[in-house]
Amino acid sequence: MTALDTSTAPAAAAAPGAPALVVTGLSIRFGGLTAVEDMTFEVNEGEVLSLIGPNGAGKTSAFNAITGYIQAASGSIVYRGAPLLGLKPNQIAAHGVVRTFQKTSVFNGLPVLDNVLVGLHLRARQHPLAIILGLPGVKRDEARLREAAWDILTLVGLDGRAHETAASLPYGELRLLEVAIALAAEPTLLLLDEPVSGMNPSETGAFMALLGRIRARGVTVLLVEHDMKMVMGVSDRVVCLNQGRIIADGPPAAIQRDPQVIRAYLGERYVRARG
Repeated sequence: MTALDTSTAPAAAAAPGAPALVVTGLSIRFGGLTAVEDMTFEVNEGEVLSLIGPNGAGKTSAFNAITGYIQAASGSIVYRGAPLLGLKPNQIAAHGVVRTFQKTSVFNGLPVLDNVLVGLHLRARQHPLAIILGLPGVKRDEARLREAAWDILTLVGLDGRAHETAASLPYGELRLLEVAIALAAEPTLLLLDEPVSGMNPSETGAFMALLGRIRARGVTVLLVEHDMKMVMGVSDRVVCLNQGRIIADGPPAAIQRDPQVIRAYLGERYVRARG
C-alpha cells in the first residue's frame, strides 16, 4: 500500500464561520516592483469575501499567488490546515481551491455541455486501461459525469444552451460558462476574478443571484470585483487594498464609510469635501 499523497489530498472542512483560507505576511515582487506587501487576511468557511481596490492595488497578484500561478516572495497561504505555497495550480485545485480569470477561458469550438464535461475530469473514476477495454464501469462513470454536467448547467442557467458551441454564446453567458467549468472541479473555495466585468445591469443582477445559489451549496467565495454595487450587495466582508497593502477590513457598511477607502478611490480632495 502506498502512502497518501498529502500534497494533493483534499483538506477536511472546518466548522462554518471558522477560518478556511489564512493568508499571512504575503509579499509578491516582480523584479524591483512590489505588487503586494505583508498582506494578512482570512476567509471564513461559508462566507463571501471581496478584495477591492484601485487598479494596480495587487488584487489579481494575490489571486495568482493563492492559486499557484505565481510564487510569493514571502509569507504563507494555508487552506483548511494545508500549506499551498509551492504547490502547482492543479495540486491546489485538488485541495478544493479553484479560480476563474479576468478574461474568459473556455473551449470555443466545443458545445457548452462538453466544456463542462472537460471540467469534470477531476471527478472521473476510471483507469485509462478500463476506458481502452470498454469495461462496463466506464459507461456508468460517463453517465454519472453527464448527469453532474447537466446539474451544473441548470445551476448557472445554461441548460438551454447545452448543445450550442461556446463561441455562439453572448459575453455574459460565456462568463457563466467559465463559472460552470470551475464548479465542475468541485471547489470548496471559489475565487472569482472580476466575474461581472463587461456585463450589463440585468446580467450582473442574475450573477448576484447565482452567487447566492453557489453559496447555498456550501462553497466559500473569494471575489475580486470593481462593481461596487455588486460587492456591497453580496459580500459578508470586504478587504480593501491600495498600493499592495491592506488599508481596511470589515463589513460592507463600514468599508463604504472608511476614509482611507474613500481616499484610495476618490482622492484626498473628496475626503476633505465630505469633512
